Amino acid sequence: MPKMKTKKCAVKRMKMSATGKVMRSQGGKAHLNNGKKRARKRNLRGITTTDRTVAKTYARALQGGR
Repeated sequence: MPKMKTKKCAVKRMKMSATGKVMRSQGGKAHLNNGKKRARKRNLRGITTTDRTVAKTYARALQGGR
């Protein structure tokens, strides 16, 4: 049986933390920024964990189906 390939789209958007959680960047900061407050845009920086309901699916895509 051949190896399962890692989904490259998932690698570019997410990563695994040291404790095994799936980390992702936050959305909503790419355009229409004039109408958003400075604090709101500042809080959208950085990365956050994914929701636990989809974390298993994302982890499978990152680890090549294992």
